[in-house]
Amino acid sequence: MKKAFFMLAAMLVCSVVMAQSAFEGRWITVDDNTGEQKSVVKIYKGDNGKYYGQIEQLLLESPDKLCEPCEGADHNKPVVGLVIVRDMKLEDGKLVGGKVLDPENGKFYYAKCTLENGKLVLRGSIDKLGVLGRSQTWIRQQ
Repeated sequence: MKKAFFMLAAMLVCSVVMAQSAFEGRWITVDDNTGEQKSVVKIYKGDNGKYYGQIEQLLLESPDKLCEPCEGADHNKPVVGLVIVRDMKLEDGKLVGGKVLDPENGKFYYAKCTLENGKLVLRGSIDKLGVLGRSQTWIRQQ
């Protein structure tokens, strides 16, 4: 009985760890209009337990590009190094409760990330329910 309980507990811990790390890693962003690969974003878990995404590389534009339309502390910061996914929490196998920055227009949107067929689907919206927005599918970098 103790062995069965231990095995069940070990399996549960392993599945939780796998679900948490499934989002972490490097993802290639894809332009939802043209289908072109745009950038590489690293998703990572911060010390506070929340998830973040930082642009590591631009694939179509100069690596020196600045976020001119961004406001506040992000204004005129280099796009490479910019944290665009912020304060996401893992709930029920999804990243929720955070926001995503669109460096093209400098605006923040409510965000939700799911995994579908090994790809990350990021939904950015102007409403918390995710009705008024758009989705992008990102591909895991090999």
